Amino acid sequence: MIVLPAIDIKDGTCVRLFKGDFSTAYKVAEDAVETAKGFAEQGATWMHMVDLDGAKDGERKNSDVILNVRKNTSLKIEVGGGIRDMASVEYYLNNGIDRVILGSAAVKNPEFVKTAVDEYGMKIAVGIDAINGMVSAEGWTDTSEIKFTELAKRMEQIGISCIIFTDISKDGMLSGPNLNQLDELKAAVSCRIIASGGVSNLKDIVNLTDLNIYGAICGKSIYAGTLDLKAALNVAHAAERKGKGASYE
Repeated sequence: MIVLPAIDIKDGTCVRLFKGDFSTAYKVAEDAVETAKGFAEQGATWMHMVDLDGAKDGERKNSDVILNVRKNTSLKIEVGGGIRDMASVEYYLNNGIDRVILGSAAVKNPEFVKTAVDEYGMKIAVGIDAINGMVSAEGWTDTSEIKFTELAKRMEQIGISCIIFTDISKDGMLSGPNLNQLDELKAAVSCRIIASGGVSNLKDIVNLTDLNIYGAICGKSIYAGTLDLKAALNVAHAAERKGKGASYE
């Protein structure tokens, strides 16, 4: 299993939110590049970055910060937030980003998602964020009438092979990931699943490896000190050697 430390950017600053509520944003690090370098020093190979302003406004807002991290670290980087057209997909991929995450577009514009995955294959992932099992979009400000498993099935049918799943009620709460919904999602599709939201400690990492999850995104737990990134990576690597949560990398 891969462990992806997270950096969320709002107004050019590294922040975290509670349950996706923009009014709760608080600063967690001084500098994105130095933070990313710290992750790499602890053994991380992947990192998850989100342009929060972009997610809300539907366009790239903090791409300069993200690409500065790209230029100054050797980490593989996946990026989400405000990627709603092919120009944005190409912008990130042409500038060295390893995987782009399409979120709201999966609900609002599935044809665009199909075009992107037809062109770029496994470099395209879909983020599915849910409240009470129903998909939310537009930076988590717009809840749809689509169940998370139904959207996942639709995305798999058009060629998506990787899904980042977030139970918004768990995000930033350090209360553990929603293992039941993750298990339900794994049963519904054959896509690689990256769990996002709620990871608090090493036990959560163990639980996710037991589910044979492809990846785990860790944000607040690292900044708050409840999860040691190096220890989490060691647990994930050990599980991988036993055939759990294989990284496919």
